[in-house]
Amino acid sequence: MRHLKRISLYFFTSLLLSGCLGTKYLKEDENLLFKQNIKVGKAIDSDDLEQLYAQEPNRQFPLIPFAPYVWFYYWGKKSYDIEKYQAKKAEIAGKFSKKIKAAEKRSKRIKLERKQRRKLAKIDKTIEEGNTLMRWGEPLAVYDSSLTQSTIDRFELYLDSKGYFHSKIKHKTSSIGSRISSTYIIDEGPAYIVDTLFTQTGDSAITELLKKTEKKSHLKTGENYEQGNITKERERIDLLLKDNGYFNFSRQYVQFEVDTAFRESHNVAIKTLINRPSKRDRHKVFHVDSINFITDANVKSLPDSMRITEQYKGVSYRYYDPQYSKKVLNRRVFIRKDSLYSKSRSYNTQRQLANLDHFRFININYDSSGGKLIANIFTSPLSRYQWTNEVGINVTQGYPGPFYNISFKKRNIFKGLEIFEMNGRIGIEGVASVSGAEEVYRSVESGVNASLTFPQFILPISSSLKERLGQVNPKTRLLAGYTYTNRPEYQRNNTNFSNTYSWQNSRNTSYQVTLTDVSLIESSVDSTFGARLNQLERNGNRLINTFRPSLVTSMSANATWNFNSYGLNFSNSSFLRVFLESGGTTLNFINTEFLERESLEFYKFYKINIDFRKINPINKNTTIAYRVNAGYANPYGENGILPYEKYFFAGGSNGIRAWRPRRLGPGSFVEIDTLTNEVNYDFEQPGEIIFEGSIELRKNLIGFIDYAFFVDFGNTWTIEVDESRPGAEFNPKTFFEQLAVGTGFGLRFDFSFLVLRLDAGLKVYDPARPLEKRFILNEGFYDAPFTRDATEPIIFNIGIGYPF
Repeated sequence: MRHLKRISLYFFTSLLLSGCLGTKYLKEDENLLFKQNIKVGKAIDSDDLEQLYAQEPNRQFPLIPFAPYVWFYYWGKKSYDIEKYQAKKAEIAGKFSKKIKAAEKRSKRIKLERKQRRKLAKIDKTIEEGNTLMRWGEPLAVYDSSLTQSTIDRFELYLDSKGYFHSKIKHKTSSIGSRISSTYIIDEGPAYIVDTLFTQTGDSAITELLKKTEKKSHLKTGENYEQGNITKERERIDLLLKDNGYFNFSRQYVQFEVDTAFRESHNVAIKTLINRPSKRDRHKVFHVDSINFITDANVKSLPDSMRITEQYKGVSYRYYDPQYSKKVLNRRVFIRKDSLYSKSRSYNTQRQLANLDHFRFININYDSSGGKLIANIFTSPLSRYQWTNEVGINVTQGYPGPFYNISFKKRNIFKGLEIFEMNGRIGIEGVASVSGAEEVYRSVESGVNASLTFPQFILPISSSLKERLGQVNPKTRLLAGYTYTNRPEYQRNNTNFSNTYSWQNSRNTSYQVTLTDVSLIESSVDSTFGARLNQLERNGNRLINTFRPSLVTSMSANATWNFNSYGLNFSNSSFLRVFLESGGTTLNFINTEFLERESLEFYKFYKINIDFRKINPINKNTTIAYRVNAGYANPYGENGILPYEKYFFAGGSNGIRAWRPRRLGPGSFVEIDTLTNEVNYDFEQPGEIIFEGSIELRKNLIGFIDYAFFVDFGNTWTIEVDESRPGAEFNPKTFFEQLAVGTGFGLRFDFSFLVLRLDAGLKVYDPARPLEKRFILNEGFYDAPFTRDATEPIIFNIGIGYPF
């Protein structure tokens, strides 16, 4: 052990002294900017200030003074010869020019020109940004005092924008050898408060409009002055006026005068000015004179005079062929004849027409040249028939396997903008057996379904209400489908019918209500798994019933809030989903003897699931992602069980990654292998309660490769005592002691079209072990899973996309 410590100390010292930070690339009289920090009061967000650095230190590995990106940059620079790339560019350009000139067919010339542009663009990128290694890396951060002054200037502008006009910034440096640490000490001083607000418009109508909406103003007395609020207020006024008929208004007419003359009291007076147009005394209010809707723009090279024109509720519809229901289209048009011009209504019209999935493009413009405001809506239809084929790799809770999807879509099937779809899918995946975790088996899932989607609610409601509902993208979807699942221990056939209503109150919020969801399920199990189910039944667990012929009926509601496009970017964003389901509700009001005569298992239950996710960027290369998922499912029927698909399971690549898929829990239940006397993780463990969460630090490693450190925690439980699984029931006083904890490291390969994920999970706290052995590293690396006889070593997970 002593010898090992000496080797480690020698290695670490060598690492520091060998220039791993890239100091060997420094020239004489140059210093390396090693690190920098900010000391500021709590009133100022230091994270915002850190984004304003004019110079940044080189990125390092966590906890290790090692800058690999500098190595990459200078390694690539050794082979970077700009003259060589320029000569190669000229050679490729000449080579393709000859081929293009010699090509007889126009299609071949176009293909060659496209290929030439692609190759030349690649070389141009190398010339401008360096070769691949240089782009992966970064040049040495040589300390530059002029950039330090630029940083101070930026800080001062930021503090002024927050109302700290008397801030003072000091800068000091410390050095160790050629490494410099930079510190900015900020005294923000007193904040200026908005004391008085004035408005000057020269137009009584605008003054009255601003007065009516002053509660929505971003400028309020008594609050700190902030430049960002002035920008927001300019945007608010611009949209407010454009929504009230001021078609020609623009934000350039809005100005603000900020008076900080009251320096002793640190108060600010702000005057809002609405300037008059240069050619008129006041801004003109426009009413919509007429509305033209062309449904087939750019479809045929025929004169416009051949289009048919029909009027419907103030809209002039024009087309060559009467394809669409004017009644349904009109419910997505919110521009009204003789109404005030409204920018928001125009935008909502464009968005809701796009949501119909019938048009290639939607363009709305206004013509005011004749003194009257004419709204023109141009749409170009998508193909009525559409085939889609998709082949790829599928990973849900196991190992990768191929899948194939085929779908057929027919639009406007009844000329009411309906969509008929048929989808077929077959996928193969490697999964651990329900009754064995050591081997990987092939799981096959295939299915076919047909759906019919209407762009309205198919309900007995009035036409006027349907028109109002057009603003929330209402849809009714009828679906019938069949799914076949073949796993090593069971085969399952599921015939399903559902009726779902969906709508969106805003771009961030969507809802789904399924009034009818009926599934007829037939299963068969193999002898080993059947013996396991029989054993559970003898101990009072009736899980075997879920593999008998079953009828599952339910109603459900699903609400989703997606803020700032969660999952599509790495900005500060969040996601919340709430799911409610009631199973067998209608069976409470009918005689179920006919189901018993048919030997059909049926279920009564209710279920709730809440899933919250958040991404918080720290800097341009680092984000922290969080997730909390909780669920409760209570069977209240005579059989006291849930359909197998309705249970909660913990563990796997999208859950607690230190446990194999569906193997964690429930509670502190533990099954001991009689041969090894170790914890047995062989069997799937369904639960009725779930609580799990994850924290993941994601950083860019190099190029398209990211890495992540994560901590997962959670478990499942049963509601009642389960004699076959002691310790499985939920107890509000002790459930925290039964939260499993796992940690690990992962790599993400971001290929833009998909993200391949590799995670290695390590158990930290296992509630299935005896109390004194629940912390896995109680005995350091001499404890499982590092010993040879460990039940489960580090768990490796493969996934497509991010875990959450």
